[in-house]
Amino acid sequence: MSLKAVLFNFNGVIIKDGLIHIQLIDEILLQENLQLQRVQERQGFLGISASAYLQTLLKSRGRVVTEAYMTQLLTRKAQAYVLELEKLEKLPLYSGIDDVIFQIRSRDLKLGLVSDALSLEIEMVLTSAKLAEHFPVIVSGDDISSNKPNPEGYLLALDRINQAYPELNLQPHECLVIEDTPVGIQAAKRAQMQVVGVANTYPFHMLQRQANWTIDYLIDLDLQRVQEVFLEKNVQSIVL
Repeated sequence: MSLKAVLFNFNGVIIKDGLIHIQLIDEILLQENLQLQRVQERQGFLGISASAYLQTLLKSRGRVVTEAYMTQLLTRKAQAYVLELEKLEKLPLYSGIDDVIFQIRSRDLKLGLVSDALSLEIEMVLTSAKLAEHFPVIVSGDDISSNKPNPEGYLLALDRINQAYPELNLQPHECLVIEDTPVGIQAAKRAQMQVVGVANTYPFHMLQRQANWTIDYLIDLDLQRVQEVFLEKNVQSIVL
């Protein structure tokens, strides 16, 4: 098999924004006259979508959570997220993004992004960072009904790439996913895709148990080696 496309996660791979989300969720709770996050609850936020986390918090505080209510809160949070990032002199992007994108484009591989974050958040970051042109296919939380580890987002990205490039005839096993959390890795694996785990959010050893490849930093990604393994049709757990 050959490698034809690379799909990025967003939060935790492109941008380091976990603390911003925690702050904004506290603001939402305050506005809703609810108890702020406890320390143990914040630890539970690690690696899951903001929407799933917020929903859990609301239910634990006895709030009835309807779809319309969640949509209203998440939209409000996304708008506040954009305002927070606009205050920053420099976006907290992970180093190595430009290098990895250069490697991908130089090999004529297709690029996509799959995230549970809302499109408003994603578009603001990619545009401000001048990365938007590199991601013709984006699947956001607005597009899916189930968050990771459900594979829906990655399968939708596959469909959209094939719609944009029908001659490619892209198959799941020809995709490489870059993820930073166990639930993200599980989503990609359930979509029958190969995964690079980058230790931005979880320890290296935790990702190594689940990902096909594991790296400490994006800059460590050796795409040539990954392509060689794809051609060997024998992808196993490998440390790059």
